[in-house]
Amino acid sequence: MGQLDGKVALITGGARGQGAAEAARFVAEGATVYITDVLDDVGEAKAAELGDAATYLHHDVTSEDEWAGVVAGIVEAQGHIDILVNNAGIFMMKGAADTTLDEWNRMIAINQTGVFLGIRDVGKVMRDRGQGSIINISSIAGLSGAGLAHAYAATKWAVRGMTKSAAQEFAADGVRVNSVHPGIIETPMLDEFGEALPMVKERIPMGRTASADEVANVVLFLASSESSYCSGHEFVVDGAMRA
Repeated sequence: MGQLDGKVALITGGARGQGAAEAARFVAEGATVYITDVLDDVGEAKAAELGDAATYLHHDVTSEDEWAGVVAGIVEAQGHIDILVNNAGIFMMKGAADTTLDEWNRMIAINQTGVFLGIRDVGKVMRDRGQGSIINISSIAGLSGAGLAHAYAATKWAVRGMTKSAAQEFAADGVRVNSVHPGIIETPMLDEFGEALPMVKERIPMGRTASADEVANVVLFLASSESSYCSGHEFVVDGAMRA
């Protein structure tokens, strides 16, 4: 038996990187998984690779209408949603002095508003059923300052606070909400570090970056009944960078 047998999961930003690793892990543990993203070709290929248990849906997480459509479609097809992983996000290496208002607003829309809409829309579905787990992907940049990634850090701190607030709001309804804070993970997002990447890697006490699967294992724990009394907390996957 799998840890997620009979569960229905929605993973945003699931076409590649951490989201794709989470989707693969969930399918392997028996879940029916809906991968959403704006990278349609990549997302459809990933769903096909994972087999009949996975479905790809186009989904711009900044759109209230698209959130409503995705959630309604899954509920119509499956009757419920047990797990939400708010994984979709973008990264930008820029300090406050160099960040434009358009860049700031785009970062907020995807990394913060997208998470809010997911918590709100899926949280209501879970509350009505009396159970569910919401996992918000933050970052170690949501635990301390990040001088070279000002807007990104702001959104990841926001996700941390939103997680705690939602955990309190939904606790009596049987819905758990936690945040995961990855460090330096081997995904396409690493390209954004540019020439600074070697310097960043040197700061990892374990001496290596993490695989996306290592993050997915923590997300799986939070999605499963193994974490049944965990809510409102940060789960860090960073090789001791913030120790």
